[in-house]
Amino acid sequence: KPLSEKFVKQSIIKWLFRNGWGRNLEVGELRDQGVDIRVKNNKVSRFFLIETKGEGKTRQVNESTFVHSLGQIITRMKTGGTTRYYYGLGLPELSAKIAIRRVPWQVAKKLLLYIFAVSRDEKVKQYSWQDLKKFQ
Repeated sequence: KPLSEKFVKQSIIKWLFRNGWGRNLEVGELRDQGVDIRVKNNKVSRFFLIETKGEGKTRQVNESTFVHSLGQIITRMKTGGTTRYYYGLGLPELSAKIAIRRVPWQVAKKLLLYIFAVSRDEKVKQYSWQDLKKFQ
């Protein structure tokens, strides 16, 4: 059974809380406009905005899911101001592997974009631009 967007979102929220991101948590529902997860760092004035997606039934669906999530997060990016924003794509492992291969590490570095891979057992792995560079 494919991983649902709700499962991916809940797994990432748990990971964020365990890793110092828990203040001002805002979670979007499937029908909402805007980002799926918005959360502030517990210590510094930084936010994570994360777009999440569920798993498709085929490789082609997982590919288009990744592309769609990338487009959504890019259109929600904020410029200017003093608050620093980090951005994330929260994806099931299969779609995350596609993203890790396809997002140029230089772009991830410039945009402060991270990829979160969620496994069936709720394990979350965060990939930074440095990780993407190793795989490309």
